[in-house]
Amino acid sequence: MLIPRQKVPALTLRTLDHGKFDVMVDGSARGTVICFYRGLHCPICANYLSELEKRTPEFAERGVKTIAISTDGEERTRAMQAKIGAEALRFGIGLPLATAKAWGLYISTGRGKTSIGIEEPDLFAEPGLFMVTPDATLYYGSVQTMPFVRPHFSELVAALDFAIEKNYPARGEYTGAV
Repeated sequence: MLIPRQKVPALTLRTLDHGKFDVMVDGSARGTVICFYRGLHCPICANYLSELEKRTPEFAERGVKTIAISTDGEERTRAMQAKIGAEALRFGIGLPLATAKAWGLYISTGRGKTSIGIEEPDLFAEPGLFMVTPDATLYYGSVQTMPFVRPHFSELVAALDFAIEKNYPARGEYTGAV
Protein backbone atom coordinates (compact mmCIF):
# COMPACT_ATOMS: atom_id res chain seq x y z
CA MET A 1 0.00 0.00 0.00
CA LEU A 2 1.23 3.50 -0.82
CA ILE A 3 1.44 5.82 2.16
CA PRO A 4 0.92 9.61 1.96
CA ARG A 5 4.06 11.65 2.65
CA GLN A 6 6.21 8.64 1.68
CA LYS A 7 8.10 8.16 -1.60
CA VAL A 8 6.09 6.59 -4.38
CA PRO A 9 7.46 3.61 -6.33
CA ALA A 10 9.75 4.30 -9.25
CA LEU A 11 7.91 5.14 -12.46
CA THR A 12 9.91 5.84 -15.60
CA LEU A 13 8.31 5.53 -19.04
CA ARG A 14 8.60 6.82 -22.56
CA THR A 15 5.88 9.26 -23.54
CA LEU A 16 4.33 9.79 -26.95
CA ASP A 17 5.60 13.31 -27.55
CA HIS A 18 7.40 14.51 -24.44
CA GLY A 19 10.50 12.34 -24.07
CA LYS A 20 10.95 10.33 -20.92
CA PHE A 21 8.72 10.65 -17.86
CA ASP A 22 10.33 9.99 -14.48
CA VAL A 23 8.12 10.63 -11.46
CA MET A 24 11.20 11.21 -9.29
CA VAL A 25 12.28 14.24 -11.33
CA ASP A 26 9.19 15.47 -13.19
CA GLY A 27 10.14 19.05 -12.36
CA SER A 28 6.77 20.64 -11.65
CA ALA A 29 6.37 23.38 -9.02
CA ARG A 30 3.60 21.63 -7.04
CA GLY A 31 3.51 18.09 -8.32
CA THR A 32 2.10 15.75 -10.91
CA VAL A 33 -1.35 14.25 -11.40
CA ILE A 34 -0.89 10.70 -12.65
CA CYS A 35 -3.96 9.13 -14.20
CA PHE A 36 -3.62 5.40 -14.78
CA TYR A 37 -6.26 4.26 -17.27
CA ARG A 38 -7.33 0.85 -18.55
CA GLY A 39 -6.41 1.36 -22.21
CA LEU A 40 -7.82 2.08 -25.64
CA HIS A 41 -10.44 -0.66 -25.23
CA CYS A 42 -12.22 1.31 -22.47
CA PRO A 43 -14.84 3.86 -23.62
CA ILE A 44 -15.18 5.21 -20.07
CA CYS A 45 -11.44 5.92 -20.06
CA ALA A 46 -11.76 7.96 -23.25
CA ASN A 47 -14.43 10.15 -21.66
CA TYR A 48 -12.42 10.47 -18.46
CA LEU A 49 -9.23 11.41 -20.28
CA SER A 50 -11.15 13.97 -22.36
CA GLU A 51 -12.03 15.69 -19.09
CA LEU A 52 -8.41 15.54 -17.91
CA GLU A 53 -7.30 17.03 -21.24
CA LYS A 54 -9.72 19.95 -20.67
CA ARG A 55 -8.49 20.43 -17.08
CA THR A 56 -4.76 20.10 -17.81
CA PRO A 57 -4.34 23.88 -18.36
CA GLU A 58 -6.05 24.53 -14.99
CA PHE A 59 -3.60 22.17 -13.29
CA ALA A 60 -0.71 23.85 -15.11
CA GLU A 61 -1.85 27.27 -13.82
CA ARG A 62 -1.41 25.84 -10.31
CA GLY A 63 2.04 24.41 -11.01
CA VAL A 64 0.88 20.83 -11.52
CA LYS A 65 1.70 18.63 -14.51
CA THR A 66 -0.53 15.82 -15.78
CA ILE A 67 0.11 12.48 -17.42
CA ALA A 68 -2.12 9.58 -18.52
CA ILE A 69 -0.59 6.11 -18.40
CA SER A 70 -1.76 2.62 -19.37
CA THR A 71 -0.24 -0.74 -20.19
CA ASP A 72 -0.95 -0.12 -23.88
CA GLY A 73 1.92 0.04 -26.33
CA GLU A 74 2.67 3.01 -28.55
CA GLU A 75 0.13 2.28 -31.31
CA ARG A 76 -2.85 1.96 -28.96
CA THR A 77 -1.68 4.90 -26.84
CA ARG A 78 -1.40 7.07 -29.94
CA ALA A 79 -4.91 5.97 -30.96
CA MET A 80 -6.26 7.05 -27.54
CA GLN A 81 -4.47 10.39 -27.81
CA ALA A 82 -6.06 10.95 -31.24
CA LYS A 83 -9.47 9.70 -30.10
CA ILE A 84 -9.74 12.37 -27.39
CA GLY A 85 -7.96 15.08 -29.40
CA ALA A 86 -5.29 15.51 -26.73
CA GLU A 87 -2.87 18.39 -27.13
CA ALA A 88 -1.95 19.34 -23.56
CA LEU A 89 -2.11 15.97 -21.80
CA ARG A 90 1.03 13.82 -21.79
CA PHE A 91 0.70 10.08 -22.45
CA GLY A 92 3.02 7.46 -20.99
CA ILE A 93 3.57 4.28 -22.99
CA GLY A 94 3.66 0.66 -21.86
CA LEU A 95 3.25 0.57 -18.09
CA PRO A 96 4.77 -2.72 -16.90
CA LEU A 97 2.28 -4.79 -14.92
CA ALA A 98 4.80 -5.19 -12.08
CA THR A 99 5.00 -1.40 -11.79
CA ALA A 100 1.19 -1.19 -11.83
CA LYS A 101 1.08 -3.63 -8.91
CA ALA A 102 3.76 -1.64 -7.05
CA TRP A 103 1.46 1.41 -7.32
CA GLY A 104 -1.40 -0.62 -5.85
CA LEU A 105 -3.38 -0.89 -9.07
CA TYR A 106 -5.66 -3.85 -9.60
CA ILE A 107 -4.92 -6.11 -12.57
CA SER A 108 -7.69 -7.59 -14.74
CA THR A 109 -7.74 -10.34 -17.34
CA GLY A 110 -9.00 -9.61 -20.84
CA ARG A 111 -12.48 -10.80 -21.78
CA GLY A 112 -12.45 -10.32 -25.54
CA LYS A 113 -13.89 -7.35 -27.40
CA THR A 114 -15.48 -4.50 -25.49
CA SER A 115 -18.74 -2.70 -26.30
CA ILE A 116 -16.83 -0.51 -28.78
CA GLY A 117 -15.34 -3.54 -30.58
CA ILE A 118 -11.76 -3.23 -29.34
CA GLU A 119 -9.98 -6.27 -27.95
CA GLU A 120 -8.94 -6.11 -24.31
CA PRO A 121 -5.29 -7.02 -23.62
CA ASP A 122 -4.68 -10.37 -21.90
CA LEU A 123 -3.80 -8.45 -18.71
CA PHE A 124 -4.18 -4.75 -17.95
CA ALA A 125 -4.29 -2.36 -15.00
CA GLU A 126 -7.52 -0.93 -13.64
CA PRO A 127 -7.76 2.86 -13.01
CA GLY A 128 -5.90 4.84 -10.42
CA LEU A 129 -5.49 8.56 -9.83
CA PHE A 130 -2.59 9.99 -7.86
CA MET A 131 -1.11 13.36 -7.06
CA VAL A 132 2.59 13.20 -6.33
CA THR A 133 4.53 16.10 -4.82
CA PRO A 134 7.69 17.51 -6.43
CA ASP A 135 9.79 15.43 -4.01
CA ALA A 136 8.03 12.26 -5.27
CA THR A 137 5.90 11.61 -2.19
CA LEU A 138 2.24 10.68 -2.31
CA TYR A 139 -0.19 13.53 -1.69
CA TYR A 140 -3.45 11.97 -2.95
CA GLY A 141 -4.39 8.53 -4.18
CA SER A 142 -7.45 6.67 -5.43
CA VAL A 143 -7.50 3.18 -6.95
CA GLN A 144 -10.42 1.25 -8.40
CA THR A 145 -11.34 -2.32 -9.21
CA MET A 146 -13.63 -1.27 -12.05
CA PRO A 147 -13.83 1.49 -14.65
CA PHE A 148 -16.86 3.14 -13.04
CA VAL A 149 -17.31 6.07 -10.59
CA ARG A 150 -14.00 7.90 -10.80
CA PRO A 151 -12.89 11.08 -9.00
CA HIS A 152 -13.87 14.26 -10.86
CA PHE A 153 -11.03 16.44 -12.09
CA SER A 154 -13.03 19.61 -11.37
CA GLU A 155 -13.17 18.53 -7.71
CA LEU A 156 -9.45 17.77 -7.70
CA VAL A 157 -8.71 21.26 -9.06
CA ALA A 158 -10.90 22.80 -6.34
CA ALA A 159 -9.25 20.63 -3.68
CA LEU A 160 -5.86 21.71 -4.96
CA ASP A 161 -6.88 25.38 -4.59
CA PHE A 162 -7.93 24.69 -1.00
CA ALA A 163 -4.73 22.78 -0.25
CA ILE A 164 -2.58 25.59 -1.65
CA GLU A 165 -4.46 28.32 0.22
CA LYS A 166 -4.48 26.45 3.55
CA ASN A 167 -1.11 24.70 3.16
CA TYR A 168 -3.09 21.50 3.75
CA PRO A 169 -0.91 18.42 4.36
CA ALA A 170 -1.33 14.99 2.81
CA ARG A 171 -3.56 12.84 5.01
CA GLY A 172 -3.73 9.10 5.73
CA GLU A 173 -0.07 8.83 6.71
CA TYR A 174 -0.52 7.03 10.05
CA THR A 175 0.81 3.46 10.00
CA GLY A 176 0.94 2.61 13.71
CA ALA A 177 -1.23 0.28 15.73
CA VAL A 178 -4.96 0.94 15.94
